[in-house]
Amino acid sequence: MPALPLDEAGPYVAGAYLVFLALILIYVAIMASKLVRIERELVELADHVEGRRAAAASAEETHQAEVSEAVPR
Repeated sequence: MPALPLDEAGPYVAGAYLVFLALILIYVAIMASKLVRIERELVELADHVEGRRAAAASAEETHQAEVSEAVPR
């Protein structure tokens, strides 16, 4: 014989399912917030790299211009 008759255990089973569902939803919310944060940081890093590439390209163009001006014709 079970610890509780099945007709009395119904509310406890429903409560256990609700607690489990709440834990799953909390876990998904935490993972979603971490994903948003990581995505934001990735965009910032990509912007930073693009800025450094643009600065390097600009510096290279400036250097090329200085070299071409310094060479006598």
